[in-house]
Amino acid sequence: MRPDDWHLTEDVDAFLARAGGFLRSRPDLHTMALTVTASRPSPPSSPAPLFGYLEESGEVRAAFHRRARGLLSPTVLTPEQAGTLAARLTGLRHVLPGVSAEQHTAAAFAEAWRRHTGATPALRAQRVRLYRLGTPAPPDPHPEGRARAVGERDHEHVVRWCRAFTADVGEDFPADDADWPGTRFAAKRFTFWETPDGTPVSMAGATAMVAGHVRVDPVYTPAHLRGRGYAGAVTAQVGRAALAAGAHTVVLFADPANPTSTALYQRLGYDPVAEFTVYDFT
Repeated sequence: MRPDDWHLTEDVDAFLARAGGFLRSRPDLHTMALTVTASRPSPPSSPAPLFGYLEESGEVRAAFHRRARGLLSPTVLTPEQAGTLAARLTGLRHVLPGVSAEQHTAAAFAEAWRRHTGATPALRAQRVRLYRLGTPAPPDPHPEGRARAVGERDHEHVVRWCRAFTADVGEDFPADDADWPGTRFAAKRFTFWETPDGTPVSMAGATAMVAGHVRVDPVYTPAHLRGRGYAGAVTAQVGRAALAAGAHTVVLFADPANPTSTALYQRLGYDPVAEFTVYDFT
């Protein structure tokens, strides 16, 4: 293999030893790769995840990760880099169900994959926008109540609200609660916003700090309680807590088609960074 080439591995430690510095250079844009590699998501019985990095002139210029049987998730790529990655993967007979990435990268890779495989890329209608917390601002309106860190006694409540959240956004959620440890929510730290009488009315989760960054995810308020400022209050609290714990970067994803949530996050001090899209290969 040439030094200036894509290097692939199933060993996450080997991947981080070479590409970790590159990922940490932009923790906001690389939030998914940082949290996936920190969580070691695949149990030994499942197919191994795949990682890769592009080396040019002795420096890592791009990277990707792919969970077992999942979508390819590359960092920002030029059209040329997307083409060389598609050629490398097809040369090794990899089969991909799709790609999830920054919108221009996703489009470039989808086109390169079409050229190399003949697959038809289909753009999903749903997009997400990445936001980064700049100068924190207090929620407005500020509802009565307080934030409370979720404890073990709240587990069933958290599972129920995560199931409702995934239904709202069109994600899959296991029917059996025993499968909770394998979900993307299991390692999150959750916070409730409670009314003065102690009733939980909204919830926000957050990843563990990795490379000085924390991602807020998910944020959920039951439909009949929305519009009262609860989501803003709990989101603001989670962001402040992350900064107080030493994070220098706090990010979250939101649906740009939802003007209510996007306006809320910007009022709290979150600035747009990039938009992400998904192409399915058929």
